[in-house]
Amino acid sequence: MAIAMTSSAKIPQVNKWVVAMTVMVPTFIEVMDISVVNVSLPHIQGSLNAGLDEVTWVLTSYLVSNAIVIPITGWLASVFGRKRYLLFSVTLFTASSLACGAAPSLEFLIIARILQGLGGGGLQPLSQAILFETFPVAEHGLAMAVFGMGVVMAPIMGPVVGGWITDNLSWRWVFYINLPVGLVALVLAIFFIYDPAYIRRRVMRIDTWGLLLLTLGLGCLQIVLDKGEREDWFNSPFIVYLSIIAVVALVAFVVVELRTEHPVVNLRAFKERSFASGNLIMFTGFGCMFGSFVLLPLYAQKLMNYNAFWAGLVLGPGGVTSFIVMPIAGILLRRGVNPRYLLAIGLTIMSYALWLMSGFNLQASFLDITGPRILQGFGLGLFFVPLATATFMNIPKEQTGNASAIFNLLRNLGGSFGVAISTTILAQRAQFHQTFLVEGVTPYSAAFQIRYEQLLQWLQMHRPDLANPTTTLAIIYRELQRQASILAFNDTFWLLACATACLIPLTLFFRRRDAASLPTEVH
Repeated sequence: MAIAMTSSAKIPQVNKWVVAMTVMVPTFIEVMDISVVNVSLPHIQGSLNAGLDEVTWVLTSYLVSNAIVIPITGWLASVFGRKRYLLFSVTLFTASSLACGAAPSLEFLIIARILQGLGGGGLQPLSQAILFETFPVAEHGLAMAVFGMGVVMAPIMGPVVGGWITDNLSWRWVFYINLPVGLVALVLAIFFIYDPAYIRRRVMRIDTWGLLLLTLGLGCLQIVLDKGEREDWFNSPFIVYLSIIAVVALVAFVVVELRTEHPVVNLRAFKERSFASGNLIMFTGFGCMFGSFVLLPLYAQKLMNYNAFWAGLVLGPGGVTSFIVMPIAGILLRRGVNPRYLLAIGLTIMSYALWLMSGFNLQASFLDITGPRILQGFGLGLFFVPLATATFMNIPKEQTGNASAIFNLLRNLGGSFGVAISTTILAQRAQFHQTFLVEGVTPYSAAFQIRYEQLLQWLQMHRPDLANPTTTLAIIYRELQRQASILAFNDTFWLLACATACLIPLTLFFRRRDAASLPTEVH
């Protein structure tokens, strides 16, 4: 369908739900690709004869290219046109998915993953911006419910879907499943997506320095966050050098963007109080949420002996709850409920759920673990939808693409920071508790002597082949490690609960809707 490039061209009316499906289907698959490959890494490692450190670049390369593209999506859409850029993104993502599945070597797979991240990175902010413009202002909460069900559910389903496909088919099919979805999305976008007039009229110069500094800063930062724990953080010169480069480049990027006439990312959007508050809440809230998403399966596998599939299912019930609650939150917002109230309730529930997780023990059942997760999913449904609605409440429609790019970048970075910080705290607290508990394991401790004799007698009766001092001490030490680990998990969940609770007062900083800045409906 050819579209006239004049400002007077009338944009055909398309059913808003058709548009929503068109943009959310590829976005869901793209977000899921961030986590779907995780469980396939051992299979990829064996198939391509790669080392553990080498194969993790399959994840890191995708995250880095994704992080670089997301913040400049609004600028790219302004330069090339939103529809044209959307078609290019879907095409590149689909073609590179085919290349990933057919990769004959690790090097080829990493290059294909970089291209896949470059193609998929723009889909999140593009989808959000298109939904904001397609749905009337009164239905923005409903639009964000659709968007939230995609970007929140996808990373939860990723490990479960990836594990099933890898076990029953092959790791290559983790990428091949993107092909039919991408082709359908491409056809739908050709027929049902149109550029708003203000994007077609804009002509922008290339902000060369901004692009270079953003690429360098975000690329180094994402590598630090993804590799930091594995490299022992700042004890590694590699991490130290990349951290310095990231800080210098990002600080210089902020200075350049605030001074240039045509910035690649318009940071002046943060002058709007609601937008600034919303991004801070999003960054921290998603960090706490994704931190818990990593900790729960680790707890289930490491301490409760769940296999990978059942550990993934621990997250499932909470995802179902969020899927049900998000549309309800959208309907409540449509009926005039203040988004600040729903957001405060959601943060309170999420904080309480994390506090319940801080009480986990080594005798917890599957229901004991999934109960707080279900409660967390309920809070998440009341968190994302009103937060996105309130954050964009006073953003003019001309700035929606830029604002959406910033919002999605901070959401992704918040998740990366949350995972990195949570796993680091977990390791440090486990070491602390182990050091403390070891002090009581001495021949002079009456409790240790009693436990040692009981265990030795049990081994003599049931496993005489293992009834010796060395094995007995090894069993005691393994139990000590489990006790230290559960205390570390409890500490980390408690800190995440406190961080989430600290976000509740920030809901007071959201302003009322400014009638002068309301976006008009797009027809």
